[in-house]
Amino acid sequence: MQAKKRYLISLLTGAFLVLLFYFGGGVPGPAATGSRSRHGYSRPEQPWPHFSDPLQHFSPWDHSDTEEYNVHISPRQKRDVNSSVYKGKKCRMQSCFDFSLCQRNGFKVYVYPQQKGEKISESYQNILSTIEGSRFYTSDPGQACLFVLSLDTLDRDQLSPQYVHNLKTKVQSLPLWNNGRNHLIFNLYSGTWPDYTEDLGVDIGQAMLAKASISTENFRPNFDVSIPLFSKEHPRTGGDRGYLKYNTIPPFRKYMLVFKGKRYLTGIGSDTRNALYHVHNAEDVVLLTTCKHGKDWQKHKDARCDKDNAEYDKYDYREMLHNSTFCLVPRGRRLGSFRFLEALQAACVPVMLSNGWELPFSEVIDWNTAAVIGDERLLLQIPSTVHSIHQDKILALRQQTQFLWEAYFSSVEKIVLTTLEIIQDRVLQQTSRSNLMWNSHPGGLFTLPQYSSYLGDFPFFYSKLGIKPNPKFTAVIHAVTPLVSQSQPILKLLVSVARSQYCAQIIVLWNCDKPLPAKHRWPATSVPIIVIEGENKVMSSRFQPYDSIISDAVLSLDEDTVLSTTEVDFAFTVWQSFPERIVGYPARSHFWDNNKERWGYTSKWTNDYSMVLTGAAIYHRYYHSLYTNFLPNSLKSMVDQLANCEDILMNFLVSAVTKLPPIKVTQKKQYKETMMAQSSRASRWADPDHFAQRQTCMNKFASWFGGMPLVHSQMRLDPVLFKDQVSILRKKYREIERL
Repeated sequence: MQAKKRYLISLLTGAFLVLLFYFGGGVPGPAATGSRSRHGYSRPEQPWPHFSDPLQHFSPWDHSDTEEYNVHISPRQKRDVNSSVYKGKKCRMQSCFDFSLCQRNGFKVYVYPQQKGEKISESYQNILSTIEGSRFYTSDPGQACLFVLSLDTLDRDQLSPQYVHNLKTKVQSLPLWNNGRNHLIFNLYSGTWPDYTEDLGVDIGQAMLAKASISTENFRPNFDVSIPLFSKEHPRTGGDRGYLKYNTIPPFRKYMLVFKGKRYLTGIGSDTRNALYHVHNAEDVVLLTTCKHGKDWQKHKDARCDKDNAEYDKYDYREMLHNSTFCLVPRGRRLGSFRFLEALQAACVPVMLSNGWELPFSEVIDWNTAAVIGDERLLLQIPSTVHSIHQDKILALRQQTQFLWEAYFSSVEKIVLTTLEIIQDRVLQQTSRSNLMWNSHPGGLFTLPQYSSYLGDFPFFYSKLGIKPNPKFTAVIHAVTPLVSQSQPILKLLVSVARSQYCAQIIVLWNCDKPLPAKHRWPATSVPIIVIEGENKVMSSRFQPYDSIISDAVLSLDEDTVLSTTEVDFAFTVWQSFPERIVGYPARSHFWDNNKERWGYTSKWTNDYSMVLTGAAIYHRYYHSLYTNFLPNSLKSMVDQLANCEDILMNFLVSAVTKLPPIKVTQKKQYKETMMAQSSRASRWADPDHFAQRQTCMNKFASWFGGMPLVHSQMRLDPVLFKDQVSILRKKYREIERL
């Protein structure tokens, strides 16, 4: 009996040890399980990746553990790489950013002066020029909240001719470096062949990274900023608009899914592109690759290379891009790809195949509304996935690609300003933008949180929220002439405007060199008249965001404008239906002069216009804040020095925001050339240089905006039954026809 018990105990103990060894209790070290190489040393087998969530959140394995990596990099090199990449991995705004530097002067950015002998690439120079030309820039480091290096950090590939040597020493010697605190480093390329790690070759300390192709593993949320990979040809300002000219219903194109690009035969980034031929059908799914790149491609070519190269040459990339519903964006050697921005601009919905890539501006952009986020492991399911997307969803995705391209990606300037605005939102959290502001037209760059954090205060969100503007307006009359007679046009104008049923108050902006007139000189009206002295007596002061403006609508008037109460009422009624636009009477137009190769300005009487002058126009008061806080001082100074063109600049700004023309309302023939009375000696319209100056302004403004934002229109809104041969009693705005 005892012998049987000992036998059972021994048997159970042995079984337990076998099970323990089988399930990991006795896993041998790498030397026991590794394979022996022909050089005589052992190397570990490539580990099977661990997927925490098979569909949504993919955690890529570290390619530093792969066999290929260990062949080329020593253990000491791997330790150096990991320490430089991850040293500040725990940095967040609360722990690695000094907010006190931003409390004194707000969010100001300082760019280090360029050091003698240091070469800067064109792309990095464009970044620095954008910052120096922005409203954030300060030349005084004592006022700065954020610091940007003048050392070119864009290309940290050691094989690149743009690579800056000894960067570590140069950065550490900067007097304000302070271990990178409150510094921002821009980078497009990091690492080099064959592994392309995210190492910059310099200890960034506590500096923030604005980096392309950054992985979710190394990305520090709410600290770093993921930016898109862009080429050196990417325009500095403006940029081309998206290629979607009109919506087709149903929204399908010649191809359903396309790709044309390099195929890497070996090394990192090769797996996905090498597998694309499995889903290529040469009909609606056209995925083309070529291994014909690099100097020694023939040494590595496989059995498919010749066939792939022949098929590759049959198709034109641009034709495919513009005639496909979806565009595949697989990873290359690095996670990011030029294909991403190309697809956005072409209104070809990107299908992302780059597991672990932190998408550009992911902190504020909802990419699920503009792209299909695929999985490299599920490549064979991609065709069926895109075929299953409903046409309504495709149309929405396509429209969002155009909005995002034009709002944030069409130029280096927009990429840089978006980066700075994101950081500013973190610094000034109490006035940061909402998700809807970033993902809805006109986007975060044109939606100033300093103005308001409530969506209902911005004119372009009224329709989304289903609200209407305030039913009253504030008239702002720009006065530059002394008040010497009771018959002056400004007094008649005050009476006409005050009689409007929609007028809440009248502000007289006194930009005259003479002292303010006594109160009894102004006419008695049913609405309050507030007289304000203009700031520095300059033209731009008429667009200051005065606290006295209490209504949504601003009726902007020159002192010698001639308008009746009926005309004022009708213009305001029209504006209530178009609160995001300029609505008014005197119209002007622009044109391209082929002979002079420049923009021209015309006041000719035609059916075509692109501007409504602010001498008699209604617009939303938000544009006062945008004019004052968004536009650079260089443009406003030009306007002030010329005492001219402020109305053109306001039209440029509003059209840049809305992508729409202004609206012209009924105009009388006797005001054919201008609504302004020419009798006043102070009238700018009588100045012979006035017109020539406006031509110059047009081109200066177009240069800063990176293109011509003005939009032509032939629409004029008249009252119902205007000029119709019916009884005058049937007409609501009957006085207009008598004027």
